[in-house]
Amino acid sequence: KPSTLNHHLSVVRAFLKYCAMKKPVYQDYYLSVGKVPRRKTIKRCAVNHFSKASLDAILQQPNVKTKNGHRDLFYMILLYDTGARDREILDLHSADVITNTKAPYIIIRGKGNKVRTIPIMNETVLHYKSYMKRFHMDPADTATYLFYTTIHGIKHAMSDDNVARFITKYATLARTICIEVPMHVTPHMFRHSRALHLYQKGVPLPLIAQWLGHSSMETTLIY
Repeated sequence: KPSTLNHHLSVVRAFLKYCAMKKPVYQDYYLSVGKVPRRKTIKRCAVNHFSKASLDAILQQPNVKTKNGHRDLFYMILLYDTGARDREILDLHSADVITNTKAPYIIIRGKGNKVRTIPIMNETVLHYKSYMKRFHMDPADTATYLFYTTIHGIKHAMSDDNVARFITKYATLARTICIEVPMHVTPHMFRHSRALHLYQKGVPLPLIAQWLGHSSMETTLIY
């Protein structure tokens, strides 16, 4: 790759510079290699993220006719739409999702117990209501986590490992229909992708920083 060739060129230049310092007879070699141009490299984004095509391919994989597939699809939609951290989504309760308003939003409790509100799309609200009918049939039950697994009849908060496992499964399936799906996919890539897509649409960085819950703009500048 161009980056490797440029690295090799830098090594050769450094070596000939050393030689020229030790013996001036090698000065011409050092000056000659200085005329060799570096290869142009493609500037890449500093964070791992999904292209629009790869994201769509992953979201097409869950079988919503099954209970787990229904849950997994809504989880990934919410993870992307909010740009929240995996743990922030797993800590949610139904009371944190506010939909009875013209501008639906979710209450996120982030690092250091900092609370922020994030707007969600109307399409996400529709997925949320469909999910609630299947997984939270008792509106009065606000103690159960929004996303849970049932073990021996007892509902437990879903684990990070479980999320990583089904996201990896769907990414592997999606890669068979879309070559843009990265080889190594993590839940955090949904957060990176949302931030980058917002930035590409012209959303100011300070607003994205608030959206993501960054305490410093320096963290947001990677986008």
